[in-house]
Amino acid sequence: VCAVCGDRATGYHFHAMTCEGCKGFFRRSIKKGVRFTCPLARCCPVTKAKRRQCQACRLQKCLDVGMRKD
Repeated sequence: VCAVCGDRATGYHFHAMTCEGCKGFFRRSIKKGVRFTCPLARCCPVTKAKRRQCQACRLQKCLDVGMRKD
């Protein structure tokens, strides 16, 4: 199970058990160095169905579950 969104995980990516979608999202976000802003005070649910709704909360959850840039 993906630690970020709850989808089917494919292995350890960036030091956390994640799915391919969250792995790619984290890689792109870190590589581009973008700053996301949350419209709802950073309390959006990050699930398989809703993971694309708020990029700020998804990236924060990636960091919270232990994904690292190195």
